[in-house]
Amino acid sequence: MMSIHFRNVMMRPNDNVSTALTDIPVDSLVSVKCNQQTMEVTVKDTIEFGHKFAVVTIPEGSDVVKYGEVIGVAVKTIEAGEHVHIHNVDGKRGRGDITHGTESALGI
Repeated sequence: MMSIHFRNVMMRPNDNVSTALTDIPVDSLVSVKCNQQTMEVTVKDTIEFGHKFAVVTIPEGSDVVKYGEVIGVAVKTIEAGEHVHIHNVDGKRGRGDITHGTESALGI
């Protein structure tokens, strides 16, 4: 499959997702550039503008990293090219209901 330029942004070398700057059709081969590194990823889902896709496999329980910051944890293994969203990521930011681990702020 030939790579067609679909605008996306991956800011830091340790990011494991890229953000689509245009809609990307399923099965598209996308060139992802970060610093001097370029990788090609075939998206496995339609990725809408502003949504994320995995650039590498993210194992279940691993951090999801965007713009150099941890934004959540994979609730299942996310394959490279898959849509990364609330169906496969639990957010870590702004979670007032969790104090540490899986214990809630109420101690339950």
